[in-house]
This record gives sequence, structure tokens and C-alpha cells, in this order.
Amino acid sequence: MNHVHVCGLVLAATSLAAAELPVRQVILFKHGIGYFERSGELAAGEAARLEFKASEMDDVLKSLTVEDATGGKITGIHYDSSEPLAVKLQRFPFAIGEKQPLCDILDRLKGERIELGLGGETVAGSIVSGRVLAATRDRAEEQQLTLLLENGELRTVNLLAAGSVRFSRAELQRQLGEYLSALSQSRSREKRALSIDSSGNRSRRIVAGYVVPMPVWKSSYRLILNDSAASVLEGWAIVDNTTEEDWNGVRLALVSGKPISFVSGLYEPRYVRRPVAEIAEARAAEPEVHEGAVGVVGGVPGGVAAGMIGGKLAPAPPPAQEAARRAETLEAVAAPAEYRRESARADVSSAVAATAEARELGELFEYSFAEPVTVGKGKSAMLPFLQQGIGARKLLIYADPSSAHPRNAVEITNATGKTLDGGPITVYDGNAYAGEALVETVKAGDKRLISYAVDLGTRITTKLDSRVEDVRELHFRQGVLLTRSARVETKTYTVRNTEQKSKTLVIEHPVRPQYKVANPKPVETTTSAYRFEIKLGPASTETLPVTEEFPLEQSFAVANLTPDVLFSYVRNKSLSESARKQLEQVAQSKRKIAELDGQINQRTQEINELSQDQGRLRQNIESLSRVSGQQEQVQAYARQLAQQETRLAAMRDDLAQLRKQRIALESELKSAIEKIEF
Repeated sequence: MNHVHVCGLVLAATSLAAAELPVRQVILFKHGIGYFERSGELAAGEAARLEFKASEMDDVLKSLTVEDATGGKITGIHYDSSEPLAVKLQRFPFAIGEKQPLCDILDRLKGERIELGLGGETVAGSIVSGRVLAATRDRAEEQQLTLLLENGELRTVNLLAAGSVRFSRAELQRQLGEYLSALSQSRSREKRALSIDSSGNRSRRIVAGYVVPMPVWKSSYRLILNDSAASVLEGWAIVDNTTEEDWNGVRLALVSGKPISFVSGLYEPRYVRRPVAEIAEARAAEPEVHEGAVGVVGGVPGGVAAGMIGGKLAPAPPPAQEAARRAETLEAVAAPAEYRRESARADVSSAVAATAEARELGELFEYSFAEPVTVGKGKSAMLPFLQQGIGARKLLIYADPSSAHPRNAVEITNATGKTLDGGPITVYDGNAYAGEALVETVKAGDKRLISYAVDLGTRITTKLDSRVEDVRELHFRQGVLLTRSARVETKTYTVRNTEQKSKTLVIEHPVRPQYKVANPKPVETTTSAYRFEIKLGPASTETLPVTEEFPLEQSFAVANLTPDVLFSYVRNKSLSESARKQLEQVAQSKRKIAELDGQINQRTQEINELSQDQGRLRQNIESLSRVSGQQEQVQAYARQLAQQETRLAAMRDDLAQLRKQRIALESELKSAIEKIEF
């Protein structure tokens, strides 16, 4: 069999010649497209004709496949072209803009002969100019047109007073009609015809398949809960036929999933702007500026010197030659890939296999109806695609912290062997309406919780406690002390069951960034919540404390810590004995240094006080030396000053010794800190 692939299509409403290729198969997807297959018998020499909306042509040209089932050859596919409006309008000598005055349009046609009907006379002449005369308080707006009459007279007329306007040249009048027709057709939604030609002198069976935009099919479910027997799930598909022809006895399939699809502009002709190239010889020679030589450069052709002629750079190859060289290079590189594409396409099959049962299609899932389906044009239908027993466990679920009541829910287990498309579920319990729920797509064997009503017979309150625990871990390395602790938060759920029946409650505790559940262990985890399960007895109250921890980590330079802080870490129970001794040694050294600092500060203060006292004595001596009869007191002050000087020297020696001891201790401490690691 011979196939012809014509890039792209999703069949949406198409209508073709009624007796030619009727719709045989329809496959609807979840991402806004539908696949249509048509087939029919054609007489010898007869062409198949399909009609599409203009908006569907891009998809048709992207996806169309054609097969001659009788072994004939498809000789061609022809369709109505669609030239871009802007390209069409470029052929005309005028342009009509949005709300553009007639005088401006005629002004662009200077020199053309025109005939105007003004009252009872006809004025004919060549267009000289046109303009709009703005309205004033005393005069309405005018559109003036100046004409050169046959007698040589220039005459200005008001176009708004003209009853008729006509170009004298028939060709220009015809072009105006074609211009307006092109504008009208650009807004039209007329059908576009596509013809399929094939060779042979006998009748043929033609099969054509394509995709076009279609409404997505929708699914809805009914879940019938039964305490004494297995629960039943019914699935219904809602299908809309928005095409312009009936689907009579078609093979219908529905696909769950979202394959990638897009619109590519294939129908409208595409133009490429080409570069302007010049022959190099057509340009005038440019002046050259030559530099003086600074040395002799030796070398073989191909080196740096090879690009110079007589001390100057060799001229670049002409642009045309360079472009040709680059084109040859690109062809040499691209050719193998092109051959590979041709080879790959030769093996692609265009036939679409029909299915008669539900099955997996990679990441997709297909529901195929065994019986032919009929849906009239402009009509919709509800079609049952599932009615099977399903695992269903009744429970309560609490997921909304703003509510005091949980919701009635069902944990369904998809044991149907089929993928369940997402959609609304109406729940019936005890042959009575119980509520409604929404469910996402559920793969075969997967579980899902759905909630459908509020349980007023159960009430939930919460309480939050928070504390920061002591340091749990201590690490020491390269003079840095790393501590790890945790902020512990406990949220206690208190649940009261007021009804005289047992219940199972699932609490969804929200997942918070960096928090980890310490206790209890959740029975299930989703991307946004931890799930905990509680059994509730009749008329009982239960509590569930959920403890979470937020890790806290701090680092300190040991050199900046006080001895008291270090001794607090020494007493931490998480330290090993070896680590405790090392850290205690550091703390002792820091304490000794702190004691020396105290002594140094004390000596420094004493020296400062003594120096101030010496200053006072010197001032007294200076003052009394100028007073007669005070020589004895001056000598007493002098003796006291000498004693203080001796004492000051001893204190300064003591201060220097303390500072030396501190430097030695600091050196020992630094060396010890660098060696400690735990």
C-alpha cells in the first residue's frame, strides 16, 4: 500500500461532500484535538474531496495521512491556497487605512483621471491633490479634491458633496474592486477544499486521517458505597460533536493524557527576506595606507607572514566568493543529516491501528467503545465507559485547620485494571445521595482519598507548644566550636467523637520547610502533608500529639568565648570524655588569661593613679618654692615624690612581667586550639 504524509492535522469539525469520504473513526484527546479517519470508495479517475475551515488548515497540513487500500498510488494532493493579505495588497496602487478619508486615498493617485457626479453635472479631470479641511465654528468639515480639467483649468471640489465617484480608467476601477474583495475574503470563514488524486483505471478505497481542534472530552463518576457488598464505580464520558456533520456509527475512542500539540503556520505562504549581494568588481577601489617596515619576517606560506604581500596585508576575498565558499561548507556539513532524515522517513507508517478495548498507550490511556456510536452534529452525548467493583474504605479526613470538623471521605483503590481519568465523583451511600468530590487521574493499582461531606458528629481542637532544647551535638575544628540544637514544637490534636459508632480518622499535618516529624511516625506522606491515622471508639475522645523539630546550628570562634561559656559546654552530656578534657583544658587556659587580664588592668590602674598623684606633688612643690618659709614642706613633698617614683618603677616592672606571662599563655592556647578536633 502507498501512503502520502501531509504535515499536520487534528480533525475538528470538517464537512466534505456528503457521499465521498464519511467519518469512520473519531479519537478525542484531553488537550484540545481530535483524530478523524475517513474512508470511502471512489470510481476510476474520481478524486476525493475534503473541506475544512480555514482555521483548521494548519493542523490538516501538519498531520494528514492518505492511504489507497487497493494498492494504487496517490498522485497528488491539492488545496485552495491562502496568500497573506499584506502580500496581496502590495500589488495594488493604493492603500486604504482604518477610517482613512476618501480625499487621502485619492491623493495617492495623483495624475489618474476621475469622474465626479456633482448635482446635475459630471466633473472629470486628473487628480492634482486631496486634503481634509478641518471644521470651524462657521463651517463643517470638508474633503477637498483639486482636479486638472481638460480645458487646463484647476478646480477644487468638495468630495462630501459628490453623489458618485468613478475612475475613468477601467483597469484601475477593476483593481479597486479586487482590493476590497481581498479585504472581505480575509475576514471570511469560508471552507477550504482539499482534493486527493490517485492513478489507476479501477475503483479505489481511500482512507484519510488527520487531526483538528476539538473540545476535550469530560469524565464524571458515580461511586455507590455498600457496606454489605463491594462498592461500585460507574464512569461516564461526555462527548461534544461541534463539527458540521453527523457521526453515524463511528468507532469512538477516548484518550486520557496530554501529548504535546501545537499550531504551526503551514497554510499561509511564507516569504523570506533575502540579502542584497553585490559583485565585487562593481565597486570602486578603496585607497590603502601602507605602514613602514620594522623588520624582516621570514616564514613559509600559511604562517603569519604568508598573509602579507610586500609588507602589507593581502586583500580579503570578494564577498561573493566568500559567500560561495561558506555555502559549499554548509552543504558539505548538512548533507549527511539530510540523507539521514530521508532514510528515517521512509520507514514511517501512516496507518492508525484501531483498538477494541481499554489499553495503555505509553503515558496515555485509551478507552475504545466496542459498539458503533452515533452523535448528531451540534449534539453531545454521555457514554458509559466503566462499571466495575472497586475497593473503597470509609473514613474521616481532617485537612483544613480553619474548620473544627473533619470530612467524610473514602479511600478508593483502583482495582479496575484501567486508568481512571480525573473528574467529579457523585457519592451515594445507603442508596442515598451523600455528596460530591473531585479526583485527579488515578493509575491502575493506585490509591486516592476523596472527601465528599462534612462530618458534624466529630469535633477537633488543636494546641501548640514550643521550646528550644539544649545543645545536642558539639564539634570542634580549626578553632571553631559548632553547636547543634533544635526548636521543638508539639501540636496536639484533640478529637471528640459524639456519635455512637466507631470511626477511622486521618489527620493531614502540613509539611513545613526544614521541620522534621520526630513522633509519631506518619502512615503516609504526600508532597504537602503527613498523614496520621486515629481509631475513634463510640462517644470517645482521643488525642494525637505530633512533635516536630527545627534544627538550629551555631558556630563560634573559641578565641572569642569567655571561660564561663566554655565551662557550660564542658558540662554538656553529649561530649565524649576525651572531648570534655580537651575543651576543659581550653577553658582553664582562657580562665588563666582572664585572671592575668584582671591583674594587668589592676596594675595599669594603680600606675595611672600614682602618676596622677605625682603630678599633684610636682605642682605643689612648684607653688611652694616661690613662697618664703615653706622650704621644709617642699622637702617633705620631694621625699614623698622620690618614694613614689621607686614604687612606680617596681609596678611597671611587675606589669611588664604580667604581660609576658599573658603572651606565653596565649601562644600555648593558640597551639592547643589548633590541635583539638572532635
